[in-house]
Amino acid sequence: MAIVKGRRPHEDQRGQARTRLARRAVVEAARALFLERGYAATTIDAISDRSDVPPATVYRLFSSKLGILKALGDLSIAGDDEAIPVQDRPHAVALFAEPDPRKQLAGFAGINVAINTRTEHVYRILVGAAASDPEAAALLAGYHRQRDQGQGQIARALARAGALRPGLRERDAADIIHALMSPDLYRLLATERGWAPERYERWLAATLVNQLHPPPPRETPGRPPLPQRRATQHPQPDSRPNREVLHTAIRRRNQPQHGHAERPVPAAARLDQT
Repeated sequence: MAIVKGRRPHEDQRGQARTRLARRAVVEAARALFLERGYAATTIDAISDRSDVPPATVYRLFSSKLGILKALGDLSIAGDDEAIPVQDRPHAVALFAEPDPRKQLAGFAGINVAINTRTEHVYRILVGAAASDPEAAALLAGYHRQRDQGQGQIARALARAGALRPGLRERDAADIIHALMSPDLYRLLATERGWAPERYERWLAATLVNQLHPPPPRETPGRPPLPQRRATQHPQPDSRPNREVLHTAIRRRNQPQHGHAERPVPAAARLDQT
């Protein structure tokens, strides 16, 4: 009976590593060629020559030029080649659970700016390819649907938490998020107007809060109350009669008045001198 030997684990790991390196080389070569020549003018053979990966391997890994374009889009959006949607990644999951709407919107603004920074050139490639290739147009439409779904989850989380402005519907909130987080708006301000990504992120976070979150309560106009001073404790005068004062008053009373004889002091008014 023949014994069939399987591949050893370390051999499988080496094979997976080679495949990953080949995929990355093809994607990076395609990125450069798409930007230099355009999507339509770039061929699989040119990508193979630039990446130093045989054409047969390129077809085995991606099946078509559109497959390479999709891999380039996925890598740019996620930032790596892990097959995990952005909304399911730990950072996004933690933001959906964030109880403070302001911190939540600031966190999603950071994610959005990071994605738009990575995909700025790829988005231009996709738009150009979609203008002449129906399959590329369908791919671009699919990315738009994914973006709508992810941003709709943000609006839904705010609505369920009661964190939307009074009178603002969830659907309208989703439209505002869609417009403000658009790659076209990022290109307008960051690329054409020269905004640094950090500045754009601060502006985006503040604008999202201003448009979606209820404004803080206004203070009642008027002068604020003055701080109350602590009452100074003054010693209270002793209400008991002072013996010396009484003696003085009695002596003055006993002194003779002009034209009058001295009147005797009643016994009751005398004070014991002892």
